[in-house]
Parts: sequence; C-alpha cells; structure tokens
Amino acid sequence: MKTFKLLCMCLLMASSSFINAQDSYGGLALYTLRDDMASDAETTLGAVADAGYKYIEAAGYEDGKFYGMTPFEFKKKLKELGLKPISSHQGSVTLENADAMIADVKEAGFKYFVVPVPPMGLFTVDEETMTMGMTGGAENLAGILDVLGEKCKKAGLKLLYHNHDFEFKKDENGVVVIDYLLEHCNPKWVNFQMDLFWVTKAGADPVAYFKKYPKRFKIWHVKDMNEDGWFAPVGTGSIDFGRILKEKKLSGMKYYMVEQDKTYKTTPLEAIKISRKGLEKYGFH
Repeated sequence: MKTFKLLCMCLLMASSSFINAQDSYGGLALYTLRDDMASDAETTLGAVADAGYKYIEAAGYEDGKFYGMTPFEFKKKLKELGLKPISSHQGSVTLENADAMIADVKEAGFKYFVVPVPPMGLFTVDEETMTMGMTGGAENLAGILDVLGEKCKKAGLKLLYHNHDFEFKKDENGVVVIDYLLEHCNPKWVNFQMDLFWVTKAGADPVAYFKKYPKRFKIWHVKDMNEDGWFAPVGTGSIDFGRILKEKKLSGMKYYMVEQDKTYKTTPLEAIKISRKGLEKYGFH
C-alpha cells in the first residue's frame, strides 16, 4: 500500500512538472535583471523559470564567463532549471577577441551572437541629453559586422545586430544607419534583433520595416512604452503588439525576448511577472 501511494505521488509530481513545462513560453532578456543576476545569478534564474519563461538571452559575459559561471556551468544550470539559452549580448566584442568569445558563446549552448551596440568604442552616449549615437559611419560598422558574422557562421552561430533609436535617424552624412546595414551587410552572415520599443521611440514603424526588409529580424525585444515615453511592462503601455505580432512570419521572427531597461514603480522581478501576463493579452505564446 505504501509503495502504491509513493508511486501515485511520484506520478502526480511528474504530471505537475510536465504541465508547468508546457505552460512555459517566451523569452526573457536577462539585462532586465542585471542587478539581481550580479548579486545571485542562480536564485534569479530560478525566479525567471518560476515566472513562466522558457528561454533566455544573456547580457553578462566577462573574462570568459557568463555571470561568473564558465560556459559549461552556465549551460548546465539553465538545463537544470528548464531554461534554454537562445541569444547572448556580447557588447565587448572586438575583431581581436571575437574568436575566443564566439567559442564561449557556442559552448554555452546559444544559437545567436548579438552585437547590442556599435562595438569597439564606436557607441556614444550623451549623458546630459540622454541621447545615443555612434562614430565611424554606417559603412565602417557594416564592414565590422560582416567580419564578425562570417566568423559566427563558420562556428555554427548566427550574428544579429540589436538596434536602439539612433540607427533609425539620419546621421551627419544623411544616412539612416539601419537601412544601410540592412542593404549592405551580407544576409548570410548578418541579421537583426529588432527592439520594438526603440523603433517606436525613433518614430519608425516596425511593420513597415518588415515589409521593406522581410525575414531579416530573427529576434524581437518586446517592451512597452509608458505615457512619458519610457519603459513599461508588456501590456501596460501604448505599443500595439497585436498589430506587430500579426506580421511575425513576414519579419522572420524565430524568438522574442521580454526586456525592460529600467523599472520605475516595481522591482525588475515584479516587472517580468507583469510582462509575462501581458504577453497573453496579445497572443504571444
């Protein structure tokens, strides 16, 4: 009798775990939880899994480690928690360190190597006006991305470039940087992670870009915009994700990542739970 009860309990627990796994979907950009990840990565990753996310994007690589863990250790920890490594932001990449960094990203189990801003000191931020930009020009950036993208492809990874708002505006030479990259980077080596918030912030239309450059936007960053024009949990702001989501096939989107650069009235951990519920509002799954 005891054996039968124990068997029933084990089956019930297994069934519960299966249901929870089935209920998990969508991704989270860990940049949202960067402070929590820095203080206690393992507990924070557990909270991400508990919130119902299925996969993650890293943004904490330093000295060959992801959040203080070797690539092997990080991959193992994610597997234990039922989380899948999909993409990693590698902002410190250079032409000199790229090979070693690509090897680490590959070993950790990621599919996408993401360049989050113009690398190698090209990215600029004006703290007084809170505006972003870049030096060196679009042609220079395209050349760097092509080199990195070819390296990634040879290693079995896919390179994506992540936008902010400045790439959708004309630079000092009258060039719209994102358009130049889309038209001149080799699509076999370089594609894009579209940050839906920053596109909207720039006054551009994501859907118009999907139509003009179909199949080029492999991952989306999904975050909402509050009444002041800044970051908000998904489903609480003004961005019409339903309209955008209808064009996911046209865009080429394979994965999406919830992200919130800053939180204001909630903690980051609370914000990711609100966003997780907000995904349901628009039919993300």
